[in-house]
Amino acid sequence: MKLLLIEDERQLSEVLATLLKQQKYAVDAVYDGISGEEYALSGIYDLIVLDIMLPKKSGLEVLRALRKEKIDTPILLLTAKSEIEDKILGLDLGADDYLTKPFATGELLARIRAMTRRKGEFVGDVIAYSDVVLDRSTHELCGGDTAKNKVQLALKEYQILELLLQNSKQIISKERFIEKIWGHDTDAEYNAIEVYVSFLRKKLAAIGSNIQIKAVRGVGYTLEDQL
Repeated sequence: MKLLLIEDERQLSEVLATLLKQQKYAVDAVYDGISGEEYALSGIYDLIVLDIMLPKKSGLEVLRALRKEKIDTPILLLTAKSEIEDKILGLDLGADDYLTKPFATGELLARIRAMTRRKGEFVGDVIAYSDVVLDRSTHELCGGDTAKNKVQLALKEYQILELLLQNSKQIISKERFIEKIWGHDTDAEYNAIEVYVSFLRKKLAAIGSNIQIKAVRGVGYTLEDQL
């Protein structure tokens, strides 16, 4: 899952980004409203954490612009203000939830989990497809007799397979893999995806799974169930 963090307090942003990455989220962090809006308009994020008080463009202005452009990504507002009017306005503009600073990091993580569940992308801590189960908390991939046929995935392997499983009927372009997993400001090339897909194919074979990762020439990858 990929999150966008728009927070101008650098120290707080770094702490939150580190926390989120420890929870296996991919995170892009930006520090002003204009940059935040540009990143968010890409539509590649699963959730946006948006501070209200931002330089260059306020969080509420960013929120208004995103909803006007039909970006329906769940948005969690962060604000140092306690006035109820700010919260009401944010919700009226299309925010999905809010937290008032200071807040407990555990509550932030719980809100994020709840918001992504409402979006319907995950059920519990596992993603199941055909004869495999991907455990989001441990990054273990199970197939067939799960007590025996189990492998541990590295982070990039997990993120690639997670994206494929969430979009099992679609072809995922290499560009989307780069954006979702490596981020905008990356030097990663397409051959990096090919390397991790090769690793995943070997691990799927090792657990005896019936699903295969199929390359669509010149486009990207999709899952095929061989049953």
